[in-house]
Amino acid sequence: MSKNKNSFIVDIKNHKAVQHQPNKSLLETIEIHNIEIQYHCREGYCGACRTKLLKGEVEYQTDPLAFIDDNEILPCCCFPLSSIEIEID
Repeated sequence: MSKNKNSFIVDIKNHKAVQHQPNKSLLETIEIHNIEIQYHCREGYCGACRTKLLKGEVEYQTDPLAFIDDNEILPCCCFPLSSIEIEID
């Protein structure tokens, strides 16, 4: 679980900006706001939720085991460290 207790804005390109709540993964925040995203796990090893990070920073609960590029994140196992902008395919 994230040590960060702050709430941030998650701007989802071509969707809307939503409020991220502390102690929730980014995937949980996306789901809470009824935004469709593909996923098959919550452990960082499948990569189905791979998302582009356009702005901001995240931290990982566990190191992802799926391959991700430098501009990609796995929402299933990360938490925002700041307000962020992402793009969901």
